[in-house]
Amino acid sequence: MRLIIYTGKGGTGKTVTSCATGLKLARRGHRTLVLSADPAHTLADAFMMPEVGHEPGQVAENLVAQQIDPVTEMSKQYSTILSYMASVFSAKGIDETLAYEIAMLPGMTQLFSLLKIEEVSHTGEFDAVVLDMPASGEALRYLYFPKLVGSIGRKLTGLAGLFSGFAKVFQPLAKIPAPSRSVIQSEVDLMDRLDSLAEIIKDSNVTSLRLVANPDTFSIENAKRAMMSASLYGINVDMAVVNKIMAGSSDAYYDRWASFQHGKVEEAKANFYPLPVKEVQLYATELRGMEMLAKHGDQLFGDEDPAKVFYRGQPYAFEKDGAAAIRMTVQVPFSGKDDFAIERYGDSLTLSVKTAAGKIVNIVPLPVATSGMKLARARLEDRRLLVLFEK
Repeated sequence: MRLIIYTGKGGTGKTVTSCATGLKLARRGHRTLVLSADPAHTLADAFMMPEVGHEPGQVAENLVAQQIDPVTEMSKQYSTILSYMASVFSAKGIDETLAYEIAMLPGMTQLFSLLKIEEVSHTGEFDAVVLDMPASGEALRYLYFPKLVGSIGRKLTGLAGLFSGFAKVFQPLAKIPAPSRSVIQSEVDLMDRLDSLAEIIKDSNVTSLRLVANPDTFSIENAKRAMMSASLYGINVDMAVVNKIMAGSSDAYYDRWASFQHGKVEEAKANFYPLPVKEVQLYATELRGMEMLAKHGDQLFGDEDPAKVFYRGQPYAFEKDGAAAIRMTVQVPFSGKDDFAIERYGDSLTLSVKTAAGKIVNIVPLPVATSGMKLARARLEDRRLLVLFEK
């Protein structure tokens, strides 16, 4: 099974790009499922099919769409865990209704959306799954979350089983309900699924993350941070898409905007290097419905198969150097022969390079681990920026 995940800032065309990719895959003969956890029910709007809902529904030959309701998914499959967590809060005097709200911890809805992928992978029903990630700056953390929760949770679950007998003895003193066997078994099942999901996500032959942006500073910066996070978490990013690029115009106002946007596209190519960047012009009409989605898919991929892995590698790489240093390697479209300057501003590096085409600025987001470190040295070598941070 091939898994393609689209992420990006809200309003960049992420959902329609997901749907167009799904339609293109289906028309090439791939049995395809398009999933979305967006609470706005955007799949129904994109396909112009109001019947697209929480159950898988056929929208075209070889193409199924489903709008995931994470709360329903969790209640249906893990109500035992949810009820136990709520009872813990309730035992501390929190109103029962509020206790259930608190029990749905941050990230739980996104996590249970991702678990749908793990479920589908076992059925063998689909050749490809396209996931429209919720528009959130935290979205990438939820892709790594399964591995983190799986490894930590398994240890905690083992402890829960080991000490459950003691918990029941001390329950009257602690005033916290002890986990029942059914709760512990549900946790074990959940950890198994999280481990399986983590294996799917980190396999570059199976999973690709694709960035979606518009030709503006805000969405490009958002996508660059997503690319850095994906590299940090070991998730393969194989493509960037820049939507809504204006064509030139005889009107001076619109022509200035078009010129500005084309400059941003060139900036995006430098910043997303070495990823291939797909450019899509702003359409003359609203991008929705099968005809327009098919057109968008053709603009994106032409004769290429969307299931192809367009890039394998790490645009960003991080390596600990002793106990107090981190080495960071960034792929850049420049060489050591270019005249460059580098400065650090908070959580980013600004790389200014003078080329024959003029000055190009590449802003590189930094991981949180470098926040207490200083920039010790940096150099350009074979289209790589090598940076050392030290405490």
